[in-house]
Parts: sequence; structure tokens; C-alpha cells
Amino acid sequence: MKLLAISDVHVEHTANWQALEALPAQPDDWLILAGDISDSVSGLASTLDLLSPKFARLLWVPGNHDLWIERAGEFPERGDARYRTLVETCRARGVLTPEDPYVEWPEPVADKRVRIALLFLLYDYSFAPDEHVGRERAVAWAAEDGIRAVDELRLSPDPYPSREAWCAARVAETEPRLVEAAREHALVLVNHWPLRRDVVRLGRVPRYSPWCGTRHSEDWHLRFGALACVHGHLHVRATDLRDGVRIEEVSLGYPAHWDHTLGAQHYLRRIL
Repeated sequence: MKLLAISDVHVEHTANWQALEALPAQPDDWLILAGDISDSVSGLASTLDLLSPKFARLLWVPGNHDLWIERAGEFPERGDARYRTLVETCRARGVLTPEDPYVEWPEPVADKRVRIALLFLLYDYSFAPDEHVGRERAVAWAAEDGIRAVDELRLSPDPYPSREAWCAARVAETEPRLVEAAREHALVLVNHWPLRRDVVRLGRVPRYSPWCGTRHSEDWHLRFGALACVHGHLHVRATDLRDGVRIEEVSLGYPAHWDHTLGAQHYLRRIL
């Protein structure tokens, strides 16, 4: 029995969808989908319907693409209302979300009971360098290098006044849940965006960091006794150790970012 993870499968790309179709069934294993599954609610639903029969359990957290306003207007919800629609899409299929109780992994790990904490923290532009922290300064700094995230146009924070405010609300809601969960369990922390700045690698777009996380979570791997942290978003797969805690970037990415001859199976990262 394994806990596996992948993110950023972007099923709008035919090669990515076909790679998921070709995944063999692993009926004993659980699969974490760590965000950026699809730009549409229908795409998320189709992906869950495809993968659910292949795995014992699916676990999902949202990424920025999942939250985008849909161009075709199929689902007009914005911001938090869209997130709630995605949650209900998952729940209708028995898929766990950040709104559900943190599930216990059936097997102890090094004699520790483990819970999997599915998080939705968003970002607040604080991953920019110190002198550029804050939305206006961070966005202006990125623009100097020709970088502007599509989120600025398509990720609505409604009903919050800003994405920073939404992020702050998510952090405030999540912290007490983690405090309680960590009392008796070790945790696997799963978030689409990295929890720490020092694992962010952006070789292709070096000034994209403002849209990559929040400094509020940088000590959570220690504070909440994490066995491992899982994230995607960067399309740069990596395993890092921070203070003895394994941090896994589990992206598949756009078709140019992975080797099609290996298939998606190669990119399922084993977490437990």
C-alpha cells in the first residue's frame, strides 16, 4: 500500500490526458492530486472519474488553474464560490478535499500514527525578495522582467477584497486545525503552492516567485511535526530536505516538461 502524489496534470493538453488514461490500476494505493488538474470544473470532474477506478482513494487540493474564471462561462462562479463548487465536485465522487477532516493513513510510519493534511493556502506575494514584498511592489518587480501571472486576470478573490486577504483567511482557518491534528499524529502536509521560499526553483521565469506561496507557512514543517510536505505549481520536480523533513515537488507539467516515453506512471511520487 502506497501513498502517491502528482500535480499539475493540466488535462486540457491531449498528451497529458492520454498519459493519465494509460496509467495502470493500482487498487491498493492512494493518490494525491496536488492541484492544477484542469482549467474547468468539467475537466476536474472528468479527471476524477478517470482516476477513481484506478486507485483505492483520491485526495485533492486546488491550484491556481483550478480556480480560474472559465472563459466559456460554463461555471460562472468566482473566487470562494468557485472553490466550493470544486469541493462539491470532489465530494460527489468520494474524493477528499481541504474541507474534510484530515484522514488517517492506515499504517503507522516509524511507530507514528499519521494524518494527511490537505491544505488550501493560496499566496500573498510575500515570496518576493524582501525589498519587493507587497502586491504592488512585487508585481512591478516581476513586470521589469516581463512576467505577469495570468492569475492577475483570471483568479478572482471574491468575496475577499484581495488574494492576500483570502490567503490570510485560509491561513487563519488552517492553523488551529493543524495544531489539533499534530497533538497525536505526525502529518503529511499537502498544498499546491510551496510552503517555503527556499525550495522555489524558477529557472524559466525567475521573477514568478510572488505568486508561489506565503511566508506564514515557512516553519510549518517543524511546527506541526511533518513527516513530509508535498507541493506542485513550479513544474520543476525535486526532493529537498529541510530540518530533516522531506519536501516533494510532484508536478507533471505541460507536455514540454516531461518525457512522454516514460508515461505518467514514472512521475507518480511515492510519499509513504
